[in-house]
Amino acid sequence: MTSPHFSSGDLIADRRADYARMFAESGEFAEAAELMEQALEQVPLWAAGWFRLAEYAEKSGRKEAATAALEKVVALDPSDIFGASLKLAVLGAAEQPAAPPTPYVERLFDDYADRFDTALVEKLDYTVPQTLARLVLKHAGADSKFGLVCDIGCGTGLFGVEFRAHADRLEGFDLSAGMLAKAEEKAVYDRLAQADLSLPAGESGLFADGPEARADLVSAADVLMYLGDLAEVFPSVARLARPGGLFAFSVEDGGTGDAPLLRPSLRYAHPESFIRRRLAESGFDLLALERSVIRRDAGQPVQGLLFLARRHDQACN
Repeated sequence: MTSPHFSSGDLIADRRADYARMFAESGEFAEAAELMEQALEQVPLWAAGWFRLAEYAEKSGRKEAATAALEKVVALDPSDIFGASLKLAVLGAAEQPAAPPTPYVERLFDDYADRFDTALVEKLDYTVPQTLARLVLKHAGADSKFGLVCDIGCGTGLFGVEFRAHADRLEGFDLSAGMLAKAEEKAVYDRLAQADLSLPAGESGLFADGPEARADLVSAADVLMYLGDLAEVFPSVARLARPGGLFAFSVEDGGTGDAPLLRPSLRYAHPESFIRRRLAESGFDLLALERSVIRRDAGQPVQGLLFLARRHDQACN
């Protein structure tokens, strides 16, 4: 929880929450939960406080208390900026959402923007931009040039840095204004724009200032795990890519199932069979698939799948 969302507006409640955080940082989660309960007696409508209580209750082994606190968060904040519905699903107290709440994803990356590059690259051994770029160039040729590359979910622009030399024009799209600001600082994109990839193509923002069927390459480096069942994403990419255009993207490996899995990290993992089906439904032919460790999470390697596909030569409907 970050400061713009966490303050209750009540000095006594905030002080107790600060003490609770200190207990939690020492691993004393039961004591932290007790202090948060005291804080919430002062400000019972504090959604962020209930979310923090849920975290402490869960870590102290009180699953029912965590569930009750999360249900309170959803009731107080129907937009679900904290992703409480995702946590309820992970705890087995609710159905898995088809996709995460857009306000949650936007807040997550706005809050993360300033430390994103350092956290991922230096601390979590994040390699997707480099490995995805290599996969494209391995297929297309090391000296290949693409007329227009559309980097969807571009984040702070790490893939753009890797691929700038191979694009005559490079466009980046992201939900988070904070991420787009960081991408702009890298000065590698010809255009940056806000877009919500969870919306249908006509509403997402991908076509606000540009025609359909325009991209020679669409990239999505480490973004699809925040988009759930991908029901809108692949059709949008199919409309964005020109006939014969390429689509390069990564997912967390969801194993041998046939549907996305919501993990405790609150990211979705996608099985290979599910992705193959989505590609076929949207008019793509799979060209290449690589398996790779894409980052570390809590010290453990996260297995990923990197795909390269081609849009059917016939124009999309």
